Amino acid sequence: MSLSRDKSFLKAGHWPTLVAAFLYFDMSFMIWVLLGPLAVQIGAALHLNPAQKGFMVALPVLAGALLRIAAGFAVDQFGARITAIVAQVIVIAGLAFVGVEGITSYDEVLAVGLLLGIGGASFAIALPLASRWYPPEHQGTAMGIAGAGNIGTVVTALVAPGLALAIGISGVFGVGAVIMAATLIAFASMAKNPPSYRFPQPLGHYFKVLRAADTWWFMGFYGVTFGGFVGLSAALTLYFHGVYGLSPVHAGFATALCAFVGGSIRPYGGYLADRIGGIRVLSVLYLVAAAALIVLSLGIGSFWPALAVFIVVMAAFGMGDGAIFQLIPVRFGREIGTVTGFVGMAGGIGGFYLASSMGLSKQLTGSYGAGFMIFAGLALLAFGGLSVVKHRWRADFTAATAVDGIPVRV
Repeated sequence: MSLSRDKSFLKAGHWPTLVAAFLYFDMSFMIWVLLGPLAVQIGAALHLNPAQKGFMVALPVLAGALLRIAAGFAVDQFGARITAIVAQVIVIAGLAFVGVEGITSYDEVLAVGLLLGIGGASFAIALPLASRWYPPEHQGTAMGIAGAGNIGTVVTALVAPGLALAIGISGVFGVGAVIMAATLIAFASMAKNPPSYRFPQPLGHYFKVLRAADTWWFMGFYGVTFGGFVGLSAALTLYFHGVYGLSPVHAGFATALCAFVGGSIRPYGGYLADRIGGIRVLSVLYLVAAAALIVLSLGIGSFWPALAVFIVVMAAFGMGDGAIFQLIPVRFGREIGTVTGFVGMAGGIGGFYLASSMGLSKQLTGSYGAGFMIFAGLALLAFGGLSVVKHRWRADFTAATAVDGIPVRV
């Protein structure tokens, strides 16, 4: 990014709101995947089998996916700020309850998973809040910064297992309630609805985006990139513990490293998409992710080489997330809240599939390989789909979004 473009970006939007969106997204994601790093300890306490543990860590991902639709509608109806505040209050109340009462059965774990899904819905709130403050030429960078809040998964993987050993599993949820309460205060003081916010339209209007083929394309593409990132973030603690014999704490450290790479590199994916085009960036990343997943499906005997391959996968998925959200605001402006909800839902479903299929694969075959191989196939399918639409998108998007006579790169 040139110095002039740096200054232009700094002046283009509202930095306090961008920081607030990042913070809210970061802490919400930390809560969303809380069951993943705790899965080894919860599984041992409740005597769960691999399929149950896989479903346990995947359910919050699915719940968050479905709730993103409602969150997207709420953003377009009432504004992102009030929607975020209401969602945070609900999560805080639920975390506090679990912190006091604890978890004693598998059914209760699943109920907690549904509650944590509200944190996952933050995706459809934070990204439109940030996006609507910035013009098209800075969308990739702004959305990448806000979306980098998914590194909250790092905090959870790094801290939760050790904290559970020190204060108990229920204590971790109590600490989460305190952190989210502090986040709520900071968010409410910094965030402002963007000036481009319009009065809501009839609810039926928002379903019109599903009539656009591009909505479904974006849903499919994001189902692979974000689905891969969050699915692995939720399931890798179980994988490292089960395959390489790492303790829950060390498995959490390894998962945190992978999640950090995938989350922190997301803004670079958006930045790179702004510079050379989101379509070109995505095409390369799908191939990289597919190749790495195929290697993982064949099995790697040693931990450190496997960790290196997982880092490659997470980097590809994280950058892919940023590249996709350089493209979406270019295609959808006024309905971005709703479109973000649908696209985010698809990403969550992809994560649910990956996390649950890993547990199911282990239960049925004794190996995680089948789950990795199928997801590699989905990455290749996404690459093929992008090849189908890329010429039309380049022609349509660049013509519609020229900034100062200079087309936005797609």
